[in-house]
Amino acid sequence: MGRPESRQALHAAAEAVRRACLRAAMDGYERAGLGGLCEEGRWEMVIDAIRSLDVDAIVREDAAGSKTSEAS
Repeated sequence: MGRPESRQALHAAAEAVRRACLRAAMDGYERAGLGGLCEEGRWEMVIDAIRSLDVDAIVREDAAGSKTSEAS
């Protein structure tokens, strides 16, 4: 199954991506509403916000956070 450390790292990265997706979805929906878009347009904005996420940046940020917490 793999080493526990690598499973933990994968889980942490997946959680970071999930948080980023939720944040992007909520932000996109809110911005679209403020922009006057209809419900369908708001959901299109949500999908676009999630598709445009920089997953590599999210994983790098999560890895940097993990290193900082390990050093404490």
